[in-house]
Amino acid sequence: MNLASRSVARSNVSLELRAWNIRRKALLMGQVQGQGYIGQALGIADVLAASYFHALEYRPEDPEWEGRDRFLLSIGHYAIALYAVLMEAGILPEDELETYGMDDSRMPMSGMASYTPGMEITGGSLGHGLGIAVGMAMGLKRKNNKAVVYNLMSDGELGEGSTWEAAMSGAHHKLDNLICLVDFNDQQADGKSTEMLCSEPLPEKWEAFGWHAQRVNGNDLAAVVHAFDKARAVKDAKPRVIIFDTTMCKGVPFLERREITHFVRVEADEWDKALAVLEEGKPA
Repeated sequence: MNLASRSVARSNVSLELRAWNIRRKALLMGQVQGQGYIGQALGIADVLAASYFHALEYRPEDPEWEGRDRFLLSIGHYAIALYAVLMEAGILPEDELETYGMDDSRMPMSGMASYTPGMEITGGSLGHGLGIAVGMAMGLKRKNNKAVVYNLMSDGELGEGSTWEAAMSGAHHKLDNLICLVDFNDQQADGKSTEMLCSEPLPEKWEAFGWHAQRVNGNDLAAVVHAFDKARAVKDAKPRVIIFDTTMCKGVPFLERREITHFVRVEADEWDKALAVLEEGKPA
């Protein structure tokens, strides 16, 4: 399946501005609760911008359209980032931003598919997302549905055996409608991912499992877009993976420098400061 023709123009708004808007919305939601996995949201914003405004086929007014590409959030604690891009895409109304994490909100702090339009799965049990993606990709093929399944997972999930079982299955079934996106920020709750259970060399390992693999700077939008295009243009009947090296808290330097960045502590008086710093770097 050659997927290159599925690229969709979403408007004249630049991807740089889309990524900036995603970061800003995530910060505003974090400010509502005074907490959140804001480091991950800021770091993955460029990948989400390229996903929703360059790669994915979807209809904002009809989130369950059968022909849509599926975007799976394996890492449920990244929900704040997904909500931000769903608002930017027009799938969620922006006026719900201030309900983030509240009782009866459609945006709980950890993502739940039953609550939120545009959220395909309830992630959070790390290591399950890719297996679900494999099953979903197989089902779409059996229905002759040309949709593509994208699965966003974390580097911590590379330490889960279920991830590699799913990787073997995806290659065995020649799932060329499956693209795995790995956010490699080298952070887990207990320390650096490379120190907890090192998975390197990653591209070579995925290739050994039968996947087409790339590794790029996930905060370089041009490189991210090129990686999506290259993955979709692969002619071999195999799944594809893109490993994105990202910086936690990207766009807010004083947070980037925090020593512990898996769950960044932002003090009450720092939210406005973070928003002001981000504003200084707003793209034209």
